[in-house]
Amino acid sequence: MSTTTAGARPVRRPNRQRVGLRRIALHAFLILTVLLWLSPILWAIFTAMRPYGDTSADGYVSWPKHFNFDNFTNAYTQSHMAHYFWNTMIVAIPSIFLILLFSSAVAFVVSRFSYWFTVPLLIFFMAANLLPQQVVLQPLYRIYLWLPLPYWLSDSGVFYDSYVGLIAINVAFQTGFCTFVLANYMKTIPKSLSEAARVDGAGVVRQYFQIILPLSLPALAALATLEFTFIYNEFLWPLILVSTGSKLPITAALNNLQGEFFTDNNLLAAGALMTALPTLLVFVVLQKYFVNGLTLGANKG
Repeated sequence: MSTTTAGARPVRRPNRQRVGLRRIALHAFLILTVLLWLSPILWAIFTAMRPYGDTSADGYVSWPKHFNFDNFTNAYTQSHMAHYFWNTMIVAIPSIFLILLFSSAVAFVVSRFSYWFTVPLLIFFMAANLLPQQVVLQPLYRIYLWLPLPYWLSDSGVFYDSYVGLIAINVAFQTGFCTFVLANYMKTIPKSLSEAARVDGAGVVRQYFQIILPLSLPALAALATLEFTFIYNEFLWPLILVSTGSKLPITAALNNLQGEFFTDNNLLAAGALMTALPTLLVFVVLQKYFVNGLTLGANKG
């Protein structure tokens, strides 16, 4: 028996059945979304694990007699994946290092000093990300054919068909994004640290390397993860700016699995999964920084 104070409104109890239905509907929607998102990957794994003989006999939509890893072994050997993976590392590692170095230096100037050109400088670096890559394909191709390069850096003597050319184009197009993120992140670092360093006699270079960079390691790690994913999956620039097949990155290794008159899709699925494995491993190892990188610089303070 419940008692209520005179004139007080009765307390409404939540509708447990209604809340339960909402929660069930939400979880059902999330499960369905996850299944739809993972269905291409699950189908690729299913296709890569089955022999082509079962596929040719019963079709792709059928349950195979057995599963094995033969397609992965054949894809690794036929596509020379180790060689193309090394090509990718030759381009990706220097590119990421230069991108983070240049972007952090510009972000340091933009965030710690109040010069009249800081905002236009930041806009200038962001312009590369606002410009579609397809717009500059033809003029960039002509520039790469004309721009000289020492022969110890390029067999052709120009930027075209060289690792340096791929590194340069990645640095040019990715530095703006990293500069924008790092500038907003460095603004959250108290300026009192820089002022105290100046009192102790630290110059600008020392403040940059010994104070700001160590405090920006979470942002740098997150951006390194993102940039590795971007550069690793890049296919357009190597296709346009590289003509020698042995210099192509790992995304081009899948072309070696396609025959002139016949393509084994089971073999191709295995090669695609193996190609995507390094980016997955990088994400798993640096998952914390990767997730934090999605919101870096969104808020100040």
